[in-house]
Amino acid sequence: MIFDIGHLILMTALVLAAFGIIAGYFGGQRRNTRLITSSFNAVYAVAVLVAISAGILWYGLFTDAFQLSYVWNHSERALPTFYKFSALWGGQAGSLLFWCLLLSGFSAVVAFANRHKHQVLMPYVNAVLLTTSLFFLILLVFATDPFKRVGFVPPDGQGLNPLLQNYWMIIHPVMLYLGYVGMAVPFAFAVGALLSKRLGNEWVRTVRRWTLIPWLFLSLGIIMGSQWAYMELGWGGYWAWDPVENASFLPWLTGTAFLHSIIIQEQRGILKVWNVVLIWLTYFLVILGTFTTRSGVLESVHSFARSDVGPYFLGFLIIIVFGFLWLLFDRLPLLRGEHQIDSYSSREAAFLANNWLFTGIAFATLWGTFFPMFSEILTGQRISVAAPFFNKVNGPLFLMLLLLMGVAPLLGWRHTSLSAFRKQFTIPTIIALITAALVFVFARSLYPMIGLAICAFVTATIVQEYVRGAMARRVTTGENIFIAITRLWSRNGRRYGGYIVHIGIVMIGVAIIGNEFYQQSVSVTLARGETVNLGHYELEYAGIETDRQPNLMEFSARLLVYDTDSGQVLDTVHPKRNIYDKTPDMPTSEVGLRMTPFEDVYVVLNGWDNSGSSATFTIYVNPLTMWMWVGGIMMAIGTLIAAWPHATRRRTESVRSLVYAPGD
Repeated sequence: MIFDIGHLILMTALVLAAFGIIAGYFGGQRRNTRLITSSFNAVYAVAVLVAISAGILWYGLFTDAFQLSYVWNHSERALPTFYKFSALWGGQAGSLLFWCLLLSGFSAVVAFANRHKHQVLMPYVNAVLLTTSLFFLILLVFATDPFKRVGFVPPDGQGLNPLLQNYWMIIHPVMLYLGYVGMAVPFAFAVGALLSKRLGNEWVRTVRRWTLIPWLFLSLGIIMGSQWAYMELGWGGYWAWDPVENASFLPWLTGTAFLHSIIIQEQRGILKVWNVVLIWLTYFLVILGTFTTRSGVLESVHSFARSDVGPYFLGFLIIIVFGFLWLLFDRLPLLRGEHQIDSYSSREAAFLANNWLFTGIAFATLWGTFFPMFSEILTGQRISVAAPFFNKVNGPLFLMLLLLMGVAPLLGWRHTSLSAFRKQFTIPTIIALITAALVFVFARSLYPMIGLAICAFVTATIVQEYVRGAMARRVTTGENIFIAITRLWSRNGRRYGGYIVHIGIVMIGVAIIGNEFYQQSVSVTLARGETVNLGHYELEYAGIETDRQPNLMEFSARLLVYDTDSGQVLDTVHPKRNIYDKTPDMPTSEVGLRMTPFEDVYVVLNGWDNSGSSATFTIYVNPLTMWMWVGGIMMAIGTLIAAWPHATRRRTESVRSLVYAPGD
């Protein structure tokens, strides 16, 4: 009975979302207070109803209600409780319900936070957010019902996909979904600005923070997904240019481009059309990525099963494209730039080049991702595009992007004089040249030399900016260096928090260079007591242990890691192989790992004989990989500093909300 109520609640939410769209649009058009209030109430009501519906499905998962098709297909009695919790997003219907849950939650937070602000924009913002909710509710009610029954009560479920039974899969999808879903908010503000014809900088200042928040979640989701691939898939890497990986990366690229180009609009009043297009493109790529994982058009280890939702997504994508383009062309006269770029040696010119590179990488990634589909349509043969294509095309573009990341902050607005060039670039350039010389002497490899030199250049520019800012505060206030840096964050968190994000990206760049160019590997079969040498390490196989878990058998090999120079034991690693009771033909790996700031010893257990007297391993030495995860943490810290609502900024925004109040 309770599950019938869950479906009925979704139907009710669908009707309320449709009502809220009408109330928001006509309330904004007619400045009708009652309709505007109704649009806010509809947002809150949909959020509550979807939350109740998700709670009912979670109840079904926790209580082993196998009469529900979703619970039967994605859970089992022996499944640990935390995996039953994450099973909500482990399948098609549940993941769409989770999408809708997060979207309605975002919508309610946005509506509540802006209930007394942006009174001209908010009715339209509510309507656009409810439109996206309506689309997902239509899917849940008509295409993939999470409360569908199987017609009988099975004694047990079929179990969760083994690849999802990993601790990273509890938090990684949540971060990714928060990033995906949150990108609907800046799109709603952009459409609201177009519909209301309020296309000044008011909506831009508001939308920046509402872009930073989902951008942070999306960044964390991508990094966590890389960690999952590194630890769980057992192929020695962290990124394979898989279609679903690319689907999450594409909106990150365009969202990052927007966060940079929006600075130009705020400072110089230009690129207004481009910024609106970037927001739309980011939202479009989010929906396209969601469609990609659920329609079966592309093959991926991450994809959901084929279903009937593809045509719905295709129709929604067509509406997004043509609806937005019609609205944009109708409002083009209101989006004229106030100035032009005066000089190529200016910060705005560098930021524009930055945007070209981001969109170039996005286009190359999009083309490579969907090329197999196009080739099958045109030739009847599915021609796959693998990692070498993406690395060859995107690698140089990323290097140029990294270089611009250091150059742009050193340039002045409108123009940079020759003396300013010398002052800003001398020290970073010297440090970059020294780094290049050292890498060439010790490694004699061109591409790592260029890459690490650029990383050193960017790091030097950021340190230089911090030193100058902190020293200026010490001169004027007498603060010590630590207090001065803290004041830099509180006074100009957007700028100095952004620098920390850039440091995180540099760390990720260093990790990629180390792993890509200096990785060592060997595949070997060892008898108990035998050793193998790789790099500066000697590894000795000491046997296999078994451990019975509630729904699987865990086989764990034991290898001692020695330093070849000293002969001392450095560590013991335990690569594992898990055989699941429900899916014995889908074993999963958990690598054995010794992680240090310099390199990882990474061991994969491939197989063993019945007694465990011998086993086969693939062993990698991955230089500098740890800095990828540290870089992700730095990106998160920097984004939080940049997005934090400091007191000075809050006062400024309060004044702006009065200046732009309705009726002016």
